[in-house]
Amino acid sequence: MSETKGASRNGGMNIDSKLVRELAELLAETGLSEIEVEDGDRKIKVARQMTAVAAPAMVHAAPAAAPAVPLPAAAAPEPVAAAIDPNALKSPMVGTAYLSPEPGAAQFIEVGKQVKAGDTLLIIEAMKVMNPITADKAGTIKAILVENAQPVEYDQPLVVIG
Repeated sequence: MSETKGASRNGGMNIDSKLVRELAELLAETGLSEIEVEDGDRKIKVARQMTAVAAPAMVHAAPAAAPAVPLPAAAAPEPVAAAIDPNALKSPMVGTAYLSPEPGAAQFIEVGKQVKAGDTLLIIEAMKVMNPITADKAGTIKAILVENAQPVEYDQPLVVIG
C-alpha cells in the first residue's frame, strides 16, 4: 500500500495518489466538475475547471482506451438519427450502455413498446456503477439508437420516444 501513498511536503499528510487518480478519472468519465471524499480526518477534493481547456484533456484521455478505435465508426450513424428527431433522449454521462438488466435477460425496451415517464429504458455503467436511464415522458419507443454493451459519450442520442 505504500506504493500508492506518499508523504506530502506539507506537514507529513499521507495522500492516496491511487484514489486521487480514480477520482480524476471519474470526473472525466461522468462530466462532473468536482468530487469530494471524506474519510475521518482526511478530506480529498478533486476539481476541474469547465473551460475550453478541459475539452482537449478529455479527448487526450480517450486514445489510451482500447475501445476508442471502433467508437468513431459506431458513432457515425447516431448524429444522423439525432438530426431526424432532435427530441431523442441523450446520455447524461460517458460509459457503457446495456439494454437489459443482466446478460441473457430480456431487454428493458423494444421498438413499438409503450413506456411511462420514469420507466427504465437502459443502464449506463460508469466506473462499475450501474446507472438506470429512465424515460423523461410517456410514449412509444420509436428507435433505439445504441447497441447492447456499446460505449456511449455524454449527450449521445440513446432512444427516441414519440
